[in-house]
Amino acid sequence: MKISPIHDSEFAATVMAVPPLARRADYTLDAAENLKLIRHIEAGGVRTLLYGGNANLYHVAVSEYRELLDILAASAGPDTRVIPAIGPDYGKMVDQARILAQTSYRTAMVLPLAGFTTSEGVEAGLTRIVDAAGIPLTLYIKSEDYVDVETLARLVDRGTLIAVKYAIVRDNPADDAYLRRLLQSVPAAKVVSGMGERPALVHLREFGLAAWTTGSGCIASHAVTALLHAVKAGSMSEAQRIYDAFMPLETLRDDISLIRVLHDAVTFSKIADMGPMLPLLSSSPLEHHANIDQATQALLAFEKQFAGAAATVR
Repeated sequence: MKISPIHDSEFAATVMAVPPLARRADYTLDAAENLKLIRHIEAGGVRTLLYGGNANLYHVAVSEYRELLDILAASAGPDTRVIPAIGPDYGKMVDQARILAQTSYRTAMVLPLAGFTTSEGVEAGLTRIVDAAGIPLTLYIKSEDYVDVETLARLVDRGTLIAVKYAIVRDNPADDAYLRRLLQSVPAAKVVSGMGERPALVHLREFGLAAWTTGSGCIASHAVTALLHAVKAGSMSEAQRIYDAFMPLETLRDDISLIRVLHDAVTFSKIADMGPMLPLLSSSPLEHHANIDQATQALLAFEKQFAGAAATVR
């Protein structure tokens, strides 16, 4: 695992993979299957792994947290940044911050909490968490109600936050007054689009965000890296071609469940066996499995074009 200090340029250098987390039938962590998935993601050139919602860290016990951190740190390659999530509630963050303080992690992402928050309370709480953990945080924003732009900008300016994962869904991602206000005070280099591939092209082209988080890219890691390079190079026709290949699986994730569909898709891909989902979540409904498998196999076939090309170059 990469343990050097984080610089803003790192966020734009790679897509940020958000993998599911493999567990055995008894819900204990499966280090071997997680390692298989990590190696597959790294093989495609992805160099940041964010373990958050797709890994179902909302429901991870604090008593398991140190084991999880140790497994991920030992599994990731020396050039791969790993960002674990904490929270979403303050009490859980406090306990996790004390554990993080004993490790070499350089940031952790705060999971979003709906309701029971105020901007003033978020500012005070995150400041205390940073003091306890000894590292700056990455904030996952899914709602305008969680924290106002002025407070968010102040937290970035103070160094409490090192990055923002922006994931407020809009019918038209180009029409986003909150994001435009945010970018007047927070450098775009510190903001990562946090909703997978669907708004990614708009967020990078229209707003200049650093990169985006990817779930489907855990399956198609070469392809998602090629998509990033195409967007950065301004090759929009090639970017659109690659983007379109991600949409069938992304649409199923949007329609059924972002977390559950990805968990099952990785297993269907045979890259790694993710095992059961940790309660209080469960597998996708059985009647959707055939469609998930079909979309997964199509994305895998598309991925092989890029993996083969990369192997030829080497």
